[in-house]
Amino acid sequence: MSGFTPDRPGGDPAEGSSQSTKSLGKAFSRIDLDGHDLPPSPAPSSPRNGKRYALATELVYTEGTDQYNSSSTPIYQSATFKQTSAGGEGAEYDYTRSGNPTRTHLERHLAKIMGAERALVVSSGMGALDVITRLLRPGDEVVTGDDLYGGTNRLLKYLATNGGIIVHHVDTTKPESVRRVVGPKTAMVLLETPTNPLIKIVDIPTIAKLAHEANPKALVAVDNTMLSPLLQNPLELGADIVYESGTKYLSGHHDLMAGVLAVNSSAIGDKLYFTINASGCGLAPFDSWLLMRGIKTLKVRMEQQQSNAQRIAEFLESHGFKVRYPGLKSHPQYELHNSMARGAGAVLSFETGSIQVSERIVEAAKLWAISVSFGCVNSLISMPCRMSHASIDAKTRQARALPEDIIRLCVGIEDADDLIDDLSRALVLAGAVTLTPEGFHAAEKGPTAKLDTQSNNIF
Repeated sequence: MSGFTPDRPGGDPAEGSSQSTKSLGKAFSRIDLDGHDLPPSPAPSSPRNGKRYALATELVYTEGTDQYNSSSTPIYQSATFKQTSAGGEGAEYDYTRSGNPTRTHLERHLAKIMGAERALVVSSGMGALDVITRLLRPGDEVVTGDDLYGGTNRLLKYLATNGGIIVHHVDTTKPESVRRVVGPKTAMVLLETPTNPLIKIVDIPTIAKLAHEANPKALVAVDNTMLSPLLQNPLELGADIVYESGTKYLSGHHDLMAGVLAVNSSAIGDKLYFTINASGCGLAPFDSWLLMRGIKTLKVRMEQQQSNAQRIAEFLESHGFKVRYPGLKSHPQYELHNSMARGAGAVLSFETGSIQVSERIVEAAKLWAISVSFGCVNSLISMPCRMSHASIDAKTRQARALPEDIIRLCVGIEDADDLIDDLSRALVLAGAVTLTPEGFHAAEKGPTAKLDTQSNNIF
C-alpha cells in the first residue's frame, strides 16, 4: 500500500509529517488530531484549531501524499489489503467493506465542509436514512413531517408496519404541532427543510430544543439534501445527525449514487459505522472518488443553479402562477429560511390548477428533462404526485394537501434566458396561459380535480 495520507484539513503540514512518522507506516494514525481512538474507518479530523479557509476554498483544498504525489486522490480499487502479520495486527485496512483509503479521504473531506466531527458515506441517500433508523428499537416513537420525500415516507411506513416503530406525521413547520406529540418515548425527530415538493421551511433550532427538552436522548436527524453544506449546516442549528443524498448537489452530475451522514458525537458515529460495516453498505472506492471530484465544483454549480432558480421563480410569479420558493419574499417563511440558510437552493414548485395542463407543460418542455431527483447540472421537470411521491397513496397525499397538479422544477446551470424561453413555450403550448398584447398571464383555473381515493385515480 502506498504512503497515501487522508485529508487533514486545516492542520499544520509539519505536524502532519511528524504524525506520519509516528504511525509506523500505516496510512494514518489510529489516534486523530482530537485524541480519538478510531475504528477501522477512521473518524475524520476537522481540527477546531489551525488554519481554516472560506468554504469555497475548503471544498477544493485537500491534503494528501501518496508515493507519487498525485494531484487527484488515488482510487484504491481493491477489496482486500495484504497484512504483515498472521493475526493482522497493526494494519489499518483489511477489507473494503470495513474501510478503504479512498473512502476515508472523502469522509474526512466531508466532515470538514459539513462542520462535523465525523462523516460516513454509503451507497445511497436512502441507504443513509436506513442506517440512521437502525438506531431505533421496537416501541420507539418517531416524529416527522407531513411533506416528505416519497422514499422516506415508504421506509417509515415499513418500519411502522413491520418494525414496531410508532411514527407521528405532523406539520413540522408549526412548532406547536411538534410540541403536542414529543415526549419521553420520542427517540427520533426526522426533519426535511425545505420540504419536497411543497418547499415548506422547518425551524430546526426550535424543533431541536423541543425534542431535547422532551427527551434528552432523542436524536434530531435532518435531511439537508435540498440545500447541501454550501447553504446550510444543520449541526450548527441543533441537529444531532445530518444526512444527504450525495447523488444530488454534492455529486452534481447524476452519475453516481451515494449517501452522506455527519455527526458531532463520536458515540453516535461509532453506532452508525457499526451498521455500515455490518451491512456492507459503505460507498465503493470508485464512487467515493467520483463524489470527491463532484464536491470540488459544488460552489460554482450551486451558485449558477440558484441564480437561475431565482429568475425562474420571479418569472412564474410575475405571470400569475402560485410559486413555492424560499428565495421569493412572498414565501410565508422567507425570514425564517434566511435565518438558518445562506441561500434558497435551486428547487421550486408551482401550480397550474389543472392536472391535465400540468401534464402538457411537462411534456412540452424541451430543455427541461422529465426526471425524478434534483441537484444535477441539467434542469429537470416533473409532477411529484406521478413520480417521486407516487409511493404515497392518493388518499394520504390528499390528506396532506399535496396538490396533484403541482410541478417541480429542479434548475440546472444552463443559460437562464434559454430556460425561461423554453418554459414559456411549454406554458403556451399547454394552454396554461392567456395571451395578451402585453404578453401572457396564468390562465384562470378550471374545476378542481377530483380524487378517487379508493382507486388512486384522478378524474
